[in-house]
Amino acid sequence: MNIAAIVAGSVIIVVVLLDAFETVVLPRRVTRHFRLTAWFYRRTWIPWKWIAARIRTPSRQQSFLGYFGPLSLILLLEFWATGLILGFALLQFGAGKHEQLGNEPITFGRLVYQSGETFFTLGYGDIVPTSGLSRALSVLEAGMGFAFLGVVIGYLPVVYGAFSRREIQISMLDARAGSPPTATEFLVRLARKTENPGIDQLVLDEVLRDWERWAGELLESHLSYPALSFFRSQHSNQSWLGALLTMLDATSLLITGIEGIHPGQAKLTFAMARHAAVDLAQVVNAHYDPKAPERLSDADFQGLLEALAAAGLKLQSAEEARQKLNKLRSMYEPYVHSTARNLVITLPPWWHPVKMRDNWQAGPWDRIIQAKGLAVLGQKPVKPSGFEDHF
Repeated sequence: MNIAAIVAGSVIIVVVLLDAFETVVLPRRVTRHFRLTAWFYRRTWIPWKWIAARIRTPSRQQSFLGYFGPLSLILLLEFWATGLILGFALLQFGAGKHEQLGNEPITFGRLVYQSGETFFTLGYGDIVPTSGLSRALSVLEAGMGFAFLGVVIGYLPVVYGAFSRREIQISMLDARAGSPPTATEFLVRLARKTENPGIDQLVLDEVLRDWERWAGELLESHLSYPALSFFRSQHSNQSWLGALLTMLDATSLLITGIEGIHPGQAKLTFAMARHAAVDLAQVVNAHYDPKAPERLSDADFQGLLEALAAAGLKLQSAEEARQKLNKLRSMYEPYVHSTARNLVITLPPWWHPVKMRDNWQAGPWDRIIQAKGLAVLGQKPVKPSGFEDHF
């Protein structure tokens, strides 16, 4: 009996099982310094990100980055399976007493093969355990193989269900805040286009409550299933981090003070969104970055004020508003910027100086249809109009 092999195999099996339990079953963030899943993602994401940085075409780069999230799930399951197979092979090697057809010598490599066929319940029978301990280990490993198959069957639908719920709200933000979304566009589109412009308080609070709940679900799902942080949205100009930042920006403006708007619900949504931004930064090993790039220059702030004023929205005091807004921004922007850098996500600006076309306005056949229709009329193509021009 080889005690060292038994100890090594036991340690590997315990570490893999504990990591799988914490990743799949335990519904909370684990604060232990070393985690196998965290180590796996850091070691695989770094070279993936390095390769992506050398892809010059933005669309191809985003497509390449989009493969990592789903592929990492498959690789993680294979990583766990390999660890369990190796661990049981070490236990079988330490326990000894096996027979092989043809009386060939039993080597560690052949025991790894025997462990693999037992784990996946192939059962060729070419290597047979003969001692009570080795037989018990084979039965235990076969049962664990069935459990592993159950994890695969149950884990993937849950992850993709959480991803789908996350993306529904992000897709709805396209018509509410533009593509990519901005806080200024979000508030401008909520403003009434009547003789008394402004934002309906009831409508605003209802929308913000939806986003408060979305931020809470985002925090819960991404803490429970960290791989979701690497799942990218359907469009390259959308992301879960961009949507979260847009809500933080919008609620910051509302808390800063817009005439005629009560900021009660905005404060609740800001608190939930900020909580999500800080905790999820830790999930992807991002830290507070006090040297984050400036997102809101003086010129941008002035343009923001003018865009809001054109929609009938006015900050109560421009100078005081800037100071209060800067204080609120310092509570989340350094975390969000660090997360974006780690995940290679482009953050949306505070406002668009030039009118942008929404994703729902940009179908693959739109330009062809427009060109054919205008050619029949003998007209020249026109620049895509804004949101309001379609309604």
